Amino acid sequence: MKEAGEMAMEFRPFRVRKKQIECDNIVSLFLQPTDSKPLWPAAPGQYLTLKVPTNDGPVNRTYSLSSDCDDQHIYRITVKREPAPVDSPSARAGIGSTWIHDHVKVGDDLQVAPPRGSFVLDQTSDRPVILLAGGVGLTPLLSMLHALAKTNRNVWFFHACKNGSEHALREEVEKLSRASKGRIRSHFTYSSPTKMDQETMGFYSAGRINQDTLQRELPLDCYDAYICGPTPFMVAMYNLLVDLGVSPPNIAYEFFGKAHSLEELATAARQPIARPTNVARLGATLAAKNPNNSRQLESSALQGEEPLVTFAKSGKSIRWNDANSSLLEAAENAGLTPEFSCREGICNTCSCALLSGEVEYFEEPLDAQKPDKVLICCSRPTGDVVLDI
Repeated sequence: MKEAGEMAMEFRPFRVRKKQIECDNIVSLFLQPTDSKPLWPAAPGQYLTLKVPTNDGPVNRTYSLSSDCDDQHIYRITVKREPAPVDSPSARAGIGSTWIHDHVKVGDDLQVAPPRGSFVLDQTSDRPVILLAGGVGLTPLLSMLHALAKTNRNVWFFHACKNGSEHALREEVEKLSRASKGRIRSHFTYSSPTKMDQETMGFYSAGRINQDTLQRELPLDCYDAYICGPTPFMVAMYNLLVDLGVSPPNIAYEFFGKAHSLEELATAARQPIARPTNVARLGATLAAKNPNNSRQLESSALQGEEPLVTFAKSGKSIRWNDANSSLLEAAENAGLTPEFSCREGICNTCSCALLSGEVEYFEEPLDAQKPDKVLICCSRPTGDVVLDI
């Protein structure tokens, strides 16, 4: 396997200068380097990686920058406490968010890696902008909003959350909006407004962001759109934007689901016949419809000259196809469900044993991998390989 050690990114110590409660389940950390070196450059929409201590050793977790990327003095990340899944209450709550909420204190030193990520604001465009945030998905979009506030572009910022008790950084959005003198417009939608919300009218609409909401707020124009939030929210917003005439190439999103793109999930969500009732099941539906499903892939392993990828535990073999973006996607298209989280070579969740063969990394891993290990989310085979999956 090609060594990744020389590609590993550096971590630096950053001190927590401030810890601020933003709402009932969201806090912000303000971080400054302790080595007297300047902050790394960051683009609006990127994230930091933190090393989170656990009983089994440190793990990497990523958190979007929510601050103004032109600020050369401090980074801010804004983190929601992630509980155990509703359908699996005995499962472990979010490791990183629990640590940040319950254990990180002002004055603590944290290990932080440079900003990364391709979900960034296109600052070369002069088109008006739609920012659609679901819950804590507002964090990268708020960083973008700070950048847009310094331009002449018109901006519509939509934020959907449960109610006022879970609405983070509202005042900051409103301040940017007021300072723009009408160029930045904000709209807050609460799915379950409380009695207090009703009395104070701290929101603009109740329920969900829908077509009526967007048509009422948005004039006809050619927009750039950015979406971040839970997958069902992004699927719904993507379809709404397309229905309103926003060009799909102008819709950017941050998506950490299975290999299937948001476009595929949005298309599947439109199907009127026997479609799944939740987005988690849409991925399975897409895999079943994929013409390169596992049975066809297994038979194709007997022909062609592309590298042979063998999944030892499952007993499946497939021929590599450049339509796969990674070994992880190849495994998913073969009907397997290997563990993963970030899909960008950061968290190490997808690390598995490389029993034979060599791979190359198309995305620089954050941590060096041992010669007999491989991160399948950001690698491709350079010849026949055997994976312990």
